[in-house]
Amino acid sequence: MEPVIIRMASLCRHYEMGEQIVKALDSIDLEFRRNDYAAIMGPSGSGKSTLMNIIGCLDTPTSGIYELNGTNVAEMDDDELARVRNREIGFVFQTFNLLPRMNCLKNVELPLIYAGVPPEERQERAEQALLSVGLGDRILHKPSELSGGQIQRVAIARALVNRPSIILADEPTGNLDTATSHDIMDMFGKLSDLGNTIILITHEEDIARFTRRIIRLRDGRIESDAKR
Repeated sequence: MEPVIIRMASLCRHYEMGEQIVKALDSIDLEFRRNDYAAIMGPSGSGKSTLMNIIGCLDTPTSGIYELNGTNVAEMDDDELARVRNREIGFVFQTFNLLPRMNCLKNVELPLIYAGVPPEERQERAEQALLSVGLGDRILHKPSELSGGQIQRVAIARALVNRPSIILADEPTGNLDTATSHDIMDMFGKLSDLGNTIILITHEEDIARFTRRIIRLRDGRIESDAKR
């Protein structure tokens, strides 16, 4: 059995809204193992975005435990959290978040610049990441010269370039047509087979069915957690 890389125990995230306490997450117990391929689903306000932000170290729980690779995230300082976000976790968003004036290569190099990787190594790793998502012939193209599916592949290459163990994807197919969406989900499946843990948010049942596990949230609690 693959090792556990994410463990949450009695995890809560509460917000104060005036005199009211909003329980965005309420006593969550979850584990993800190496090469898990999971979808998080739920209606608006169910807590799925809050859960994704905590997994990605963009937010912190009000109470409970979140361990990443055996380390309690609550004990990390800001510099350690920044390193984790840059090296351990790759983010893929619905809106792609590419810089329009930079070509694919430069966009993919960005996380390596923040990590202090030397220029020659940056270029080599960015090229390899683009090759791995089938864009070896688009390296010098700008986002405006690519299709929606190709742009999302660039975003995935950027998420992969630091060789993270975890890839978090927030509605990664939301702006894509059906055929392109299925291609992207197939790619995530292959990345999972290679050892990455893939966790995505989606509201589309047909997209969730590409994964091997579907976690459903409602009112900040886990309604179901089914492996497929």
